[in-house]
Amino acid sequence: MESELKINKDKTAIVVIDLQKGITVMPGVPYSAQDIISNTSMILSAARKNKMNVFLVRVTPSPDLKDTLRPISETSFPVREFNPEWSEYVPELNIQPSDFLITKHQWGAFYDTGLDLQLRRRGIDTIILCGIATNMGVESTARFAYEFGYNQIFVEDAMSARSKEEHEYPIKYIFPRFGLIRKTSEMVKALEIIY
Repeated sequence: MESELKINKDKTAIVVIDLQKGITVMPGVPYSAQDIISNTSMILSAARKNKMNVFLVRVTPSPDLKDTLRPISETSFPVREFNPEWSEYVPELNIQPSDFLITKHQWGAFYDTGLDLQLRRRGIDTIILCGIATNMGVESTARFAYEFGYNQIFVEDAMSARSKEEHEYPIKYIFPRFGLIRKTSEMVKALEIIY
């Protein structure tokens, strides 16, 4: 049985992964990008009412594409030109002046971004994670967060992947080792009764 979720607003931050124009146009499973955006927006609204720290993360390559890893693999991503709008945050995130905007060049949000430093400076020991894709940007960020000692809460229906299996595997086997897994409705309720 899941324990009641209690959130300390002063020590918790929302970290949203890659809800940007170039990624949210791709099909998602088991939730559509629009569902993820809608659920994330509800979480952000509840967090902002409590003046919690919000970190919006996006991924973008350098203009020369030289900072994007391209090791030989069975499923390498093709090298291609990126439209400048590709990395723009979706407008539904309703970016506020108090939000922290983090740009990354790899899957994980901690690698070479200053995210860890900014969280620690604000006394954050818990992060609420959501975004796209479950098994890529979210999982990579979660693995770093675990190694850095952060408590984590994963909002299962505020993340999605390219296939059902890619979403379900980390939810079932990886994230339970790193933290708690909740639904958007549970998360919003917990943020509304924050102490």
